[in-house]
Amino acid sequence: MTSKTLLQIENAQVNYLGKATFDQLNFTWNEGQHWAITGDSGRELTAFLETLRGTTHLPEGRIWRPFAADYISQKTEDGSVHSFRDLIAYVSQQYRFRNKSNLQNFYFQQRFNSSEADEAATVREYLKENSTTNPGPWKLEKVSDLLRLTPLLDSSILKLSNGETRRLALALGLLRQPKIYLMDQPMTGLDQESRAAFGDFLQAIISEGIHVLITTSSAEIPEGITHVGGLKSGGKMEVWERENYSLNKGQNLDIHWNLKLLNTLLEGFPKIENEVIRLENVSIRYGEKTILNQVNWQVNAGERWQLKGKNGSGKSTLISLLIGENPQAYSQNFWLFGRKRGSGESIWELKRPIGFVAPELVRFFPANQTVRKVILSGFFDTMGLFKKTTAEQESKANQWLQLFQLETFANLPIQRIPLEQQRWTLLARALIKAPKLLILDEASQGMDERQRVIFRETVQKILELTPITLIYVSHYQEDIPENVDRIFEL
Repeated sequence: MTSKTLLQIENAQVNYLGKATFDQLNFTWNEGQHWAITGDSGRELTAFLETLRGTTHLPEGRIWRPFAADYISQKTEDGSVHSFRDLIAYVSQQYRFRNKSNLQNFYFQQRFNSSEADEAATVREYLKENSTTNPGPWKLEKVSDLLRLTPLLDSSILKLSNGETRRLALALGLLRQPKIYLMDQPMTGLDQESRAAFGDFLQAIISEGIHVLITTSSAEIPEGITHVGGLKSGGKMEVWERENYSLNKGQNLDIHWNLKLLNTLLEGFPKIENEVIRLENVSIRYGEKTILNQVNWQVNAGERWQLKGKNGSGKSTLISLLIGENPQAYSQNFWLFGRKRGSGESIWELKRPIGFVAPELVRFFPANQTVRKVILSGFFDTMGLFKKTTAEQESKANQWLQLFQLETFANLPIQRIPLEQQRWTLLARALIKAPKLLILDEASQGMDERQRVIFRETVQKILELTPITLIYVSHYQEDIPENVDRIFEL
């Protein structure tokens, strides 16, 4: 008995974001199949998902979507506005929340200021606002229970950790009552326990009749997946049944940057002595909820630390103290570079010696901020460039653009470039001012396997060539550079 075809792509040329991406893409998705798609290019994996969604341009070839045929026929007969996309849920790696008035994106500091939480909906409100009227099995209570959001329903969406935000995005997809669920790298940002539970989540939604396709790394094929596709450059795809798939481990790659230029850019990094951070019995609370409880930690100059902890353990809150974004710092016994917080320092004095990278930073830059402007904003510690720059600063920015091979993206808004180039842009922004302390919070999140190796080895080279102090946050041990030799776990 032949399985019914849900979707088929035949001999398709595909243009994505204005560029030719695939020359001859073929793919057949049959009923009962649940796919994991791996590949060497994060941009091509995203382009593949966007092709399934119908948001790319096909100069040649065809795509059929039989899974939506009955729905479209019924809606046409009823005279209702409709699209095959009504039956698709999609979770991308980039999601932005707007305030209650729907007028602007939140600014970064709001995440840590409890007085401004009213600007954002609660998790419960947000899920209700974004639910569909389509009939189906996925109700708010069921979805909240499945994705462990029930204890968070009355929390502001502004207060969610990176992993909690990812679970909220997955919940929103289910509330669309989809027949097909597409997810772009859905396990990024999840701690080890949450990644292990992701297979249970997939099996729960598959049992309700949803067909699943995810992009992921070759090392993370969750339970519930029946077929694996290896996407090659140009659109060729090798296909395996899950039980016949052998792990394609990522290679150890030498960084391909201009090492002479990297050496030149790192020459001016300052060397400091004594302690960089000291926390004594630091406690942070929002209302009745304690986020950090009696935390003690000392980081000395030149030390390289991994900061670990489950989603929601307080890592983001702790980092917000270190980078000067949390107003509760003033009531704590907390020293940076030997100076107690609240002793008269300005926010700019505090930020100047610290470089910071986190993937969510991208969504807080104004829409007109190009890659060049974002890198230059590192000199001023602002979320965008609002000051006139010197010729020396422009020259330095051009060197970082050249080093990370970002010249072709220099004048494009950062929110419109591929994720991996966003990550290199943020790293250049953090390093351009030669900081004393570098904080990398899931900094390579969203990169493909090859780029993550290159990112790790780039940070390793920076550690070898400078006296910089480092705090590195990652749920993936393989992303941690070799020179990171200390662990602080929340």
